[in-house]
Amino acid sequence: MPSTPPPPPFDPELAAALETIKDAISPGLTPEEIDTARQGPGIDLLADLDLTLGGVFDVEDRTVPGPEDAPDVSLLVCRPVAPAGSGPLPVVYHVHGGGMILGNNRVGVDGPLEWARELGAVVVSVEYRLAPEHPHPAPVDDVLAGLLWTAEHAKEIGGDPERIVLAGASAGGGLTAALALLLRDRRGPRPLGQMLLCPMLDDRNDTVSSHQMAGLGIWDRTANETGWGALLGASRGGPDVSPYAAPARATDLSGLPPAFLDVGSAETFRDEVVAYASRIWSCGGTAELHVWPGGFHGFDGFAPQAALSQAARAAQLEWLRRLLAGG
Repeated sequence: MPSTPPPPPFDPELAAALETIKDAISPGLTPEEIDTARQGPGIDLLADLDLTLGGVFDVEDRTVPGPEDAPDVSLLVCRPVAPAGSGPLPVVYHVHGGGMILGNNRVGVDGPLEWARELGAVVVSVEYRLAPEHPHPAPVDDVLAGLLWTAEHAKEIGGDPERIVLAGASAGGGLTAALALLLRDRRGPRPLGQMLLCPMLDDRNDTVSSHQMAGLGIWDRTANETGWGALLGASRGGPDVSPYAAPARATDLSGLPPAFLDVGSAETFRDEVVAYASRIWSCGGTAELHVWPGGFHGFDGFAPQAALSQAARAAQLEWLRRLLAGG
């Protein structure tokens, strides 16, 4: 492509946060570093999280049937402790991030738990098989299997099968978008909405923002190539990639549940997220898009105290509040 313009500046508070974590997190993860990244200290810390939020939630792990001829799927189910007789609650079905190659169903669930505490909801977080050991379609098949179980058993866990909101960040955002497409095309349960937070949507990895942010932030185009290459192998970037792997490949974005999309202006995924929202609108759909000025990838999780992070979290919560009020 022509010479790349300079990147947008990071928000000053976020730039300071990046400085403190730069030695622990390299933006340019390579395939050779996947195993080391999986053994990082962050995963161990997740085991110590108080997922009850001080007794607000009952927490359990469920093992449910996986895709045909595939292993069972693990679901983390967090149900508000509520007086007997309270009605069925909305459900946030959460898909974790990790570039398709890292993570488990504890990763990133703190955000949905905060929404659920504010709004009174059940959180179900799905664990899926990771690439490269399990390439496409294994991850999205697991996510679909977990959702189908959740919809069928919603009342059993205190939830309302008519008010399920899909939510995910990064790779989880991409899988959430893919799940919405699958449910539309297979005429499965219709979610109330989809929250796509800095989603990983396009395997082609060739936008202006992907070039601008090379070597910067949290997840650059080298890491992106690593993640997509793990998921798709030699087909990455080619003509035959499924939209259920890379939702940006979908030719029709009509008929989808209302979407919330957000992304930082200073991250690899900026342009593909903006394009996805624009294509939802051009197909007659409903989408709310936020591009946070100076935000790096996943900034609200890495620097939750920053003013921009607090604004992003507030926008997420308010969209969800309006969606549930209308549903």
